[in-house]
Formats: sequence, structure tokens, C-alpha cells
Amino acid sequence: MDERQRLKELLLSKSYRKGTFTLTSGKTSDFYVDGKQTTLDAEGGYLCGRLLYELIQNNEQPITGVGGMTLGADPLVTAVSLVSHLDNNPIPAFIVRKEAKGHGTGNYIEGKNNLQPGAVVALVEDVVTTGGTLIKVIERVENEGFKVGLVVTIVDRQEGGAETLADHGYPLKSVFTREQLIGKRK
Repeated sequence: MDERQRLKELLLSKSYRKGTFTLTSGKTSDFYVDGKQTTLDAEGGYLCGRLLYELIQNNEQPITGVGGMTLGADPLVTAVSLVSHLDNNPIPAFIVRKEAKGHGTGNYIEGKNNLQPGAVVALVEDVVTTGGTLIKVIERVENEGFKVGLVVTIVDRQEGGAETLADHGYPLKSVFTREQLIGKRK
């Protein structure tokens, strides 16, 4: 079985839920993808790292850092960074805080010292709905002097996120769209 198909099985068994859910965007939905149930699983985390790394490697512009908003992106940025190291193409990871650190350096971004000034980075997310959170992350990352060259996700819910990001000039690539994971809307 190929890695993508295996990850799909893990997502459906560990992360996908039917019911009524309120999403981060405030919208309600008849399904939920709790990505952390898969990304924090040993096999699931590895497969996410492999498949996101492939998307990053296929980007036109070379990516020299990978990061995302804590907490959802934490296991993903680590997985991608580890996979890149195993491929002898190390890409350092960084994590964007929701709030600036209240002590010490007061950083919004942890791990930024591993990046070159002006580095072109990829942002990762487990699930993208409207793209609102990613726009905030992009602003924080670019305010620190880095350039976002790509946004990648495990699941694009196909609820406007790709369009929102494209409107701001950022491409979104996904391992799975909603349709590829669970089929068309009824």
C-alpha cells in the first residue's frame, strides 16, 4: 500500500468524526477532522512528514524553513524537519506562538535563529477551513523578515481557505481535499 493511501486510512480511523461541530472559524460543520489524533501517532506523524515534505520539495522556489501555528502544526513541522534530515536535505523547523512570549526574549517565533534572514519558508497546517488563522501566521512570519513561499496542509476542507490564501498571493497545496478524503458534499 502506498503512503498516501495508508495516511488516508489513518485519518479516517483516527481523526474523522461525523456529528455537529463548531470550527475555529466559528462555522458549524457536520464533520470534523481532529488532525492531532493522526499527527501525534507514530506512523501517522511520519506519513504526514513524508507527504508534506514531498509537496515542499516540489515547490518551484526552494524552501529553507518549515513552520506553523502552535499547537496543530507542532508535530507537523517536527515531522517534516526530521524527514528532510533523513533525506540529507535538512530544513529547520519553527513554531509561531499565538501570543508573544511574556518573558525572556518575547518572541512570537521559536526556532527563528535556525533560519537565514529573508529565508523562504513553508507554513504547514493539519486542516485548513477558511484560511483565517494562516493569514495571521503569514503576517507574523513576514513581519520577522521571512518570506512565505508555500502553504501546505494535510486536509483542505474546501471551504474557502485556498481561495483566501490565493487572494493574498499564497498558494495552498494539500495532501487531501475534503472530496479526496470523504467524498463530495451531499
